[in-house]
Amino acid sequence: MRILLTEDDGAIGGAVRDHLAADGHAVDWAKSVSRARDYVAVASYDLVLLDLNLPDGSGITLLREIRKRPDALPVIILTAMDQITDRIEGLNAGADDYLVKPFDLGELLARIHAVARRSKARPTPAVTIGKVEINSSERIVKRGASRVELTAREWAVLDCLADRKGSIVSRGQIEDALYEFGAEIESNAVEVYVSRLRKKLGAGLIKTTRGVGYRLG
Repeated sequence: MRILLTEDDGAIGGAVRDHLAADGHAVDWAKSVSRARDYVAVASYDLVLLDLNLPDGSGITLLREIRKRPDALPVIILTAMDQITDRIEGLNAGADDYLVKPFDLGELLARIHAVARRSKARPTPAVTIGKVEINSSERIVKRGASRVELTAREWAVLDCLADRKGSIVSRGQIEDALYEFGAEIESNAVEVYVSRLRKKLGAGLIKTTRGVGYRLG
């Protein structure tokens, strides 16, 4: 997934970014409301992690702006504000979840997966195509009875295709899910990951529409 992290604390932001990147997500890190606005204006995100106390304003203001958009961009609030009134305000403003600092990074990742499933209308985390079963919640892929080990980037490509099962996904869309702003992208990176997935999961799992993109199933 492509995730926007808004957090002005360097230690917390760095830990969250590194943990999500290790799980295969592309993370753009904004340390202010104004920078977050800039990112939202030019990139397509799957989810926003939103601090409430930012140097140039309140995260609630940004949340209300996001909720005026036509898309239902999922937002999880990450904050030290732990009063019930704060939670109520955040959820009423449109947050999909509310997590109080300090939090466990594993729990944050589980909440991200849960919110993403709900937003994508995937009531079950499992997608089955032929002999291949993809469980996005547990990050498990099986081919028949055997579990297949994937790298973080291989998983990110597969999950991107699974989210749009049956639809063609362009190379650009896959790159957006893999890479944050400023990342160096090799011209054949997507093709390389698709080739690796085909070797591990079967040549027929991912279909290519030449000049357009890829389709799962």
